[in-house]
Amino acid sequence: MTEKITTKFDCFLNSIITHVMKLLGHIPRPLGRKLGDRLGDIGFRLSRKHRKIVLDNLAFALEKELDVRQRLDLARAIYRNLGQILFEVGWSLTIPPADMGKYFRIEGLDNIRKALEKDKGLLVIAAHLGNWELLPYVAYRAGVPSNAVYRPLDFKPLDLFFKNLRARYGARMISTHHAMFGIVRALRKKEAVVILMDQSVDWYDGVWVDFFGRRTCTSKGMAMVALKTRIPVLPVFLYREKSGFLAVCGPEIPLTVTGDKTKDIQFNTVKFSKAIEKGVRRHPEQWFWVHRRWKKRPYCPWPRKE
Repeated sequence: MTEKITTKFDCFLNSIITHVMKLLGHIPRPLGRKLGDRLGDIGFRLSRKHRKIVLDNLAFALEKELDVRQRLDLARAIYRNLGQILFEVGWSLTIPPADMGKYFRIEGLDNIRKALEKDKGLLVIAAHLGNWELLPYVAYRAGVPSNAVYRPLDFKPLDLFFKNLRARYGARMISTHHAMFGIVRALRKKEAVVILMDQSVDWYDGVWVDFFGRRTCTSKGMAMVALKTRIPVLPVFLYREKSGFLAVCGPEIPLTVTGDKTKDIQFNTVKFSKAIEKGVRRHPEQWFWVHRRWKKRPYCPWPRKE
């Protein structure tokens, strides 16, 4: 599949979206937080389909840890997190990148610097946590050129908006339509490549791993690239705090190398998935539970139902 051609009308709509977001960004932050919460509450009440997905996911993953009332409260908090993102993105457009530091705390920045000392580039595991759209700022703060693998949005004007948003912090986008070429090129320049690998993939693109104690198909791309290049892999997650944001940069995840390619991909994908689960458990209300993470099954009923 090829990417859509950008038209003048797409650029015009993108300009409108950008101006509207900037207007939202001028809303005082305390009021923006309240409006984000209210927007999340409205979404929780009106979005019956996606509310069911969230509650089903929470029951599937956390049934043994949380009762029905606790899962319902968590689901409301998840929708509030999504509501906050809209106003935070607008707000970020009003702040010059050089001034963002006063709103960010970065935990484990030395882990990034230590990995970069190997002079090989960097592979970063990320997830849809907190406001992941502001994650490129962490690489900007660390002084390392960054590249993010992403799936282009079907609505081109919105796709342009998010590409421009990430580019404010120096991030370059690598489309999933030609990801391997872009990843190899970036790593040859000893840059960082960020891959959000917390979503479900088809069986031919992934391997089956446990995530919250349930089997799900997870992308094997990160493990394949890491095993091929031996470039350091570490997790970086961004969380929302009352006063701003907290970026948590974990230590390098050591690769398991046995010489059996199939097993090595499996073992290392399990490690990466566990790092993501640990990140989600730190603030489960800030993860994107709207995605049907466990929709694929490692089996099918037999005989098949007609």
